[in-house]
Amino acid sequence: MGVPSFYRWLINKYPNVVVKAIEERQEQDSERIDTTLPNPNGIEFDNLYLDMNGIIHPCFHPDDHPSPPETFEEVFNNIFEYIDHLFSIVRPRKLLYMAIDGVAPRAKMNQQRCRRFRTAKDNEIAAAEEEKLRRQFEREGKPVLPKRESEVSDSNIITPGTEFMYKLSKALESYISSRMNNDPGWRNIKVILSDSNVPGEGEHKIMSFIRYQRNVSGYDPNTRHCLHGLDADLIMLALATHEVHFSILREDVLQAQQPVVESASVTSIKFESGLEKSGGGLFNSSNMVKKSASLAKKPYGFLHVWILREYLELDIKITDPPENFKIDLERIVDDFVFMCFFVGNDFLPHMPTLELHEGAMDLLIYVYMKEFKNFGGYLVDMSRPAEDKRAGYIKLSRVEKFTLLVGSYEDKIFKKRLELRDHKLKRPCYYVDDQEDNECGNLEIHPRDNDNEEASSFRVSATVTVQNVSSSEIIKNTKELKEKLKSNLRKKFDLFKNGGLGTDKVRLGDFGWKDRYCKEKFSAESSGEIEKLRKEIVKNYTEGLLWVLLYYFSGVPSWTWFYPYHYGPSASDLKGLAQVRVKFKKGYPFKPFDQLLSVLPPQSAHALPKVFHALMTNEESKIIDFYPTDFDIDMDGKRFMWQGICKLPFIEEGRLLDETKDLEKDLSEDEAMRNRNSADRLYVSSTCKLASQVLSLTPKQNESVKIDTSLSDGIGGSIRRLNQDTERVQEEVHCNIEENCVLCVSFEMPDGNAHVPRLLDGVNIPEKTITEDDILETELWHEYQGNKPPSRLQQHQGCRKADNGTQEGYCRRFMLDSSTEVIHNQAGRGWGAGRGKQHDNSNISKHIESAIGRIQLKDGERIMSPSSSFVEQNSTRSSWNARKGYSPVSSSSNLNNRSSNYNGTCTLNQIWKPVGTDISKKEGFKDKDLKNSGSNEGFRPYGRT
Repeated sequence: MGVPSFYRWLINKYPNVVVKAIEERQEQDSERIDTTLPNPNGIEFDNLYLDMNGIIHPCFHPDDHPSPPETFEEVFNNIFEYIDHLFSIVRPRKLLYMAIDGVAPRAKMNQQRCRRFRTAKDNEIAAAEEEKLRRQFEREGKPVLPKRESEVSDSNIITPGTEFMYKLSKALESYISSRMNNDPGWRNIKVILSDSNVPGEGEHKIMSFIRYQRNVSGYDPNTRHCLHGLDADLIMLALATHEVHFSILREDVLQAQQPVVESASVTSIKFESGLEKSGGGLFNSSNMVKKSASLAKKPYGFLHVWILREYLELDIKITDPPENFKIDLERIVDDFVFMCFFVGNDFLPHMPTLELHEGAMDLLIYVYMKEFKNFGGYLVDMSRPAEDKRAGYIKLSRVEKFTLLVGSYEDKIFKKRLELRDHKLKRPCYYVDDQEDNECGNLEIHPRDNDNEEASSFRVSATVTVQNVSSSEIIKNTKELKEKLKSNLRKKFDLFKNGGLGTDKVRLGDFGWKDRYCKEKFSAESSGEIEKLRKEIVKNYTEGLLWVLLYYFSGVPSWTWFYPYHYGPSASDLKGLAQVRVKFKKGYPFKPFDQLLSVLPPQSAHALPKVFHALMTNEESKIIDFYPTDFDIDMDGKRFMWQGICKLPFIEEGRLLDETKDLEKDLSEDEAMRNRNSADRLYVSSTCKLASQVLSLTPKQNESVKIDTSLSDGIGGSIRRLNQDTERVQEEVHCNIEENCVLCVSFEMPDGNAHVPRLLDGVNIPEKTITEDDILETELWHEYQGNKPPSRLQQHQGCRKADNGTQEGYCRRFMLDSSTEVIHNQAGRGWGAGRGKQHDNSNISKHIESAIGRIQLKDGERIMSPSSSFVEQNSTRSSWNARKGYSPVSSSSNLNNRSSNYNGTCTLNQIWKPVGTDISKKEGFKDKDLKNSGSNEGFRPYGRT
């Protein structure tokens, strides 16, 4: 699950939580990093968990890659290289757990369905635009490379049950066996592979494993966990485990610098039936075929959960608790996780009240602290069992009061949102490049037609014959076509750039908006219909909140439950929430093919066995209404196409299963295997202690056997011999591994283990490093003008030293001092602020601070003050040396001294900036000489640029 903008919000608010990872690089392609050596990051991790879908997607369709993959084989090799790199950073000593998304609960399928239908629609738009550009280039006499067929042109095949996922599982088995046989760093660890035939989302399968291990007798409470993944919900899931020694490894996608481009060798392997059959063994370095590629690597960072817990302890302080009330950090952490659900999740539609880029999390925390005594205390109690018939794990009366208190800010939020929108619509030319509306995600374009290739992958001589035109010219033209295609698609998907101003029929905040919301979004007209609908929405949304809460802390409460509307309620409409009674029926997960039929659009029917194609494409199909080729996307109040709501019909489970059950008998043997739900697989070296118990399993032994934790480094669970079909696949794999010494068994964990929502006895708490000085004061979004806080510089400011002093991390962002103010006579503030005449009513020597770097000042240059104005600098030679420490100027007269130096920092104000510049990218700011300029020149308020 991804929560757009949550990671950005978190590291801006709690910047020291992330520390840069040290990554060793091999000097030559033939060399491997020795992962048996101590970890250069200063932490020896026990377990590494990989949320594999966060690896599969960038390897399948890498952004701006010079040589994107065209075959399954190339994707697999990209994945293997990716895993190798992560393994070299973390160097786990006990366990590697690789979890691929399996069949998801129904609550998630609605979101998956929308994403995949949108991808298909975007691909059609991109294909039409590319064809238009190709014709244009042909008319202009500019030859380009032709489009080529590719096995990986449709990213929708990254879904359980497809041939791609089935072959990936087999390839990973071979990869694991090869690494455990040939890499010393792998030899003494256990590896668990949970592939796409094991039901459940990858990250939640990982969390179920960790929760179970915490209940195993003899579990080490100081186990060091590291989880890799890009989804922001991994942060919440890690907090919910109450494991202190937990780190999340992720690419720093917010790093301002360009990604490092490295020349690397990618293993190219020839498969037969998905496996290599060379005598030297799969992945043996002597038999690897090298394919040159250039990989763009972003820097990695560790997000340490124990530091985040320190921040939360200091930031969420209950100053006025109820009488006889005990403050418990573990309960506050659980409440924080619960509050995060309100700003976005994959199971409930967006609540119109709360937007992360509008400071929604800050508002939730503010209300929680301010009104804690008023609503009665903690919101959830995860020590109560999930099976509690009275749902004692959540205090619904408190949650209702809390949400209504949050809803009391709606009018102010909606009023400001309307003002910002109306202001932009009045002067749209100033906002065509504005990214404020793009805070909650990135525009996703899918022109996956291999148009970003280098000469090495173009094979020009084989595909293009043009007289008197060099291959370099063709490559140049193809690159130009690619850039134009991207530009055109971005413009097409941006209503402002596309010439449209969008619609806003509801106008949240204007009188009567609640009735308009029900009418436009739910087709309710009369007051009776509206009230009946409101109660039904509250009931279903409350069920959803409880479902998500249990999903995060205990596992899937119901495989069949889902929220049956495209829209969510406003916070102020959740009245009556406390009266809702919820009881979930567990049910069973779909089979993989049933999920494919539930989430794929008809354009991706090729991903299913042929016996199912007619269900999606034949007009006579009884369920053809599930697969519209054209569907509404609600763009009301939106700017970017990806923000629109896909109004697809919901899948009706009964009708779907009635159609598929009779067709399953016509599946081939391999197709039937793709359609089965299976269990995790555990791999161990024949030389490790656990091998003795694995080898003791007899062929006739069908029951699972509890693992002897004295042989497994404390890892608990049950093992059993693989079933007949799985053993057949394993034999295919192992017969291709020379001198194979890897054993594989089925791995299971019993259900019913209660979650332990507290620190375990014996845990060693790391020495605290966060102080009150690290907590930034928060200004609520609706209380200041403009879309961004004027007093905070939200950008990376270099690096800080890590706690152990052995590595660099990310420096702390800071609040700029707002005490210095230079007022211009007859000048306003915010959007309407004019330039006026400068009048200094403050002592300029007070904490003038800079963002970064060394700023050279020349005649006519102006330094931004912390308020909505600037200070003129007449010096021609002054230099301001920005340093990490803050040193105030001793006298304001130094500003007019031609040789003055300021060893401190100067303020960059985000309200003002020079017209036509990006304030976040400038070290110094220069406007035209006001004495010789017209009234329309010089600085303008930030809101009008």
